Amino acid sequence: MAPRKAPVPRDPLPDAEIHSEGFRQTREAQRSALAEDYVELIADLIEDGNEARQVDIAARLGVAQPTVAKMLARLAAEGLVSRKPYRGVFLTEAGRKMAEEARVRHQTVEAFLRALGVSAETARIDAEGIEHHVSAETLEAFRRAMAK
Repeated sequence: MAPRKAPVPRDPLPDAEIHSEGFRQTREAQRSALAEDYVELIADLIEDGNEARQVDIAARLGVAQPTVAKMLARLAAEGLVSRKPYRGVFLTEAGRKMAEEARVRHQTVEAFLRALGVSAETARIDAEGIEHHVSAETLEAFRRAMAK
């Protein structure tokens, strides 16, 4: 029988208001993550010389077309995309700004993970989740660490 390890001491819980802030930020990041993923993908498809069509978005996100249609309606209502009959999806100025900010965060996180020795494929996948939850302060710390 293996010897029991002593419990790791932990810091006391922070004040409830301070503690709740982290959870609030996580909920907000979760709400915006999906919209950011969509606008970033739409920007990528357009920049790749293609139209951003509902069928292509569904294929690349691994979801059904009705799921994409519902999200595109939400993004249009939020002023991030516009749609034209028999054409693809287009980003508004606000959508382009959101896509660029998401792309920069993603690239920074991915580069930081690669600098730590994470494989390219794993860094790409992990950055997809981390990018939505990382603060501006942490991103700047990643940049400073990579600049050394």
